[in-house]
Amino acid sequence: MKKLALAAIVTAPLLAAAGWVTGAFAGTPVAPPGVVTAYDITMTTIDGKPMPFSQYRGKVLLVVNTASFCGFTPQYEALEKAQTTYHDKGFTVIGVPSGDFMGQEYKTNAEIKQFCESKFGINFPLSEKSVVKGPNATPFFAWAAATLGAGEAPKWNFHKYLVDRSGHIVASFGSSTKPDAPEVTAAIEKAIAAPAG
Repeated sequence: MKKLALAAIVTAPLLAAAGWVTGAFAGTPVAPPGVVTAYDITMTTIDGKPMPFSQYRGKVLLVVNTASFCGFTPQYEALEKAQTTYHDKGFTVIGVPSGDFMGQEYKTNAEIKQFCESKFGINFPLSEKSVVKGPNATPFFAWAAATLGAGEAPKWNFHKYLVDRSGHIVASFGSSTKPDAPEVTAAIEKAIAAPAG
């Protein structure tokens, strides 16, 4: 028993430092104060303007932490296709560029925007480059980890959270699950079909 307790004391801070858990010693993620739904969150656009999620109230959102130099970067194509396919039904993708995983993102927002628009023709909203894991995670990702548990925090680029019309997370998909995978498409279509609660 003493060995297990010692292991926990030694391991938890190391995991926290690596960004695998956030919040208190036990690894419990902490939501930003006052955040109950996604619509309580405000971020900043890639152009430096306020990005209140309240502007998407009643819409279905797919929020994805993105990166320009990742093996999963071609997923941008399927994300843009989802945006085009479902936008008129009350859906939008929100890309959140991040260099948290092996620094696989450009240094500046201008470079990121140029890459996304010229390489993939991205039309969906992009936030500024953000932290998506650990105690300094941007509000959406801090809230997502607190809501679903640290185990559902991004472990790599292109983690996907599906938010329903009521502003609640209803699905979480890991990096290797493509945006056009059957389970993602089915979840998006189910969320679009459902009324706001």
